[in-house]
Amino acid sequence: MEKSSRSTEKTKKSGEEHGQVLDGSDIMELVENEEVFRSFVDHKFQELDRDKDGELSLKELEPAVADIGAALGLPAQGSSPDSDHIYSEVLNEFTHGKQEKVTKTEFKEVLSDILLGMATGLKRDPVVILRMDGEDLLDFINGPSYEPELVSIFSQLQSADGSLHDFIVKAFEKLTVDQGMPPSSDSWVTSNIVEPALESCTRQDHDKPISQETFLVEFKKAAELMAQRLKEQPVIVAHSENTFDGSGIKRLLTNKFELEKTLNAALENVPRDRNGKMSKEYLRVALDSLAPSAGLPPIGAVDEIDKVVDQVFKMIDADDGKLVKEDEFKRILTEILGSVMLQLEGNSISVSSNSVVHEPLASSSKLLQPTS
Repeated sequence: MEKSSRSTEKTKKSGEEHGQVLDGSDIMELVENEEVFRSFVDHKFQELDRDKDGELSLKELEPAVADIGAALGLPAQGSSPDSDHIYSEVLNEFTHGKQEKVTKTEFKEVLSDILLGMATGLKRDPVVILRMDGEDLLDFINGPSYEPELVSIFSQLQSADGSLHDFIVKAFEKLTVDQGMPPSSDSWVTSNIVEPALESCTRQDHDKPISQETFLVEFKKAAELMAQRLKEQPVIVAHSENTFDGSGIKRLLTNKFELEKTLNAALENVPRDRNGKMSKEYLRVALDSLAPSAGLPPIGAVDEIDKVVDQVFKMIDADDGKLVKEDEFKRILTEILGSVMLQLEGNSISVSSNSVVHEPLASSSKLLQPTS
C-alpha cells in the first residue's frame, strides 16, 4: 500500500510543524530493547491483573486493547469500522480466538508481535497528529488556490436551495484538513468551533439570488472568524491517508509460501460438509480474514473497495453458493485476489480519515507510557 503523494506530503509537513507524526519508531525502539521490554511487560501485566491470579481475563485485557489503539492515534472503539477491525484483531491475537485467560508469557509474545506489526504498519502509513490552530486556514484563504476552489464549491451549491449563511456552512463542510479545516462532521467541532464562529456571519434573505462575488467575499470573512476561533481553541486531529493500488496483493501472490500460509489461516474457520467440501458463500468471510495480509481494508470499511470486490465476484460467479473442495476454494480465492489486484493497479483508490482527538495526547494512552 503506497501513500498518495502531494496532499499527504503537505499533511506530513503540517503535522511536523503543528503536532507529531506517529511512524512507529518509538514503539520499535521499546520492543527491540529486551531488558526494557521485559520490565515494561512485568509492570503492565501486574497493573492489568486486577484479581492477581497470574492470568488476564477478557475483561482485564479490554483496557490494554483500548490503550494500544489510543497510543497509536486510532479513534475510540465504535467510531470507525476500519479501526474497530483492528481492535477485534488485537483481542483475537491475545486469546487466539478461543482462550478466556492469557498468561504473562502469552501476553508478552502477543504484545511484542502486535506492537511490531503496528509499528511496521505505521511506518508504511503514518498517522499524522495535526494541531489545527487557524494558521493553515488563513494560508488557504489568502493563497492562490482559494478562489478557484471556492468557485468550484459555489457551483456545486448553486443547485441546492438556501441562504448565504446556509451556503457558507455547507462550503465549510467541503473543506479538508489540507485547507486547515478540522472535520465539521464532528459534533464537538460543530458546537465549539463552527457555530460560534458563524454566529455573526452575514445572513441574506432566502429569496435574494446569491452571486459568486458575494459568496467569495462573505466566505472569506467567515473563514477569518473561523481561524480566530481555532487560534483561541485549537483542535487536535488524527489524520491518516492510504492508497490501495494492489501492491499489497502483488507482494502476497508472489510469495508462494506466505500465500499458502495465509490461505490456510483464512480457511481455518470455514465450515465443511461431511465430504470436506466448502460452500462458496464463505468466500467473502475468507477474503475478509486475509485482507490485512493483502494490504486491503476489512469488508464494509471502504465503499469503493467493496464495489471492486462485488464486481470481481460477479465476474467469476463466486456468489453461486456451490460446494467445492478445499483446493478449488483456495484457487477461487487466489483468483479473486488477482482480479482485485488488476482492478486496483488500473485504477487505485485513495481514502483518508480524520478523527478529532478530544483528550490531550500525553494522557491518551496509559499502556505505552514508560514504567515508573
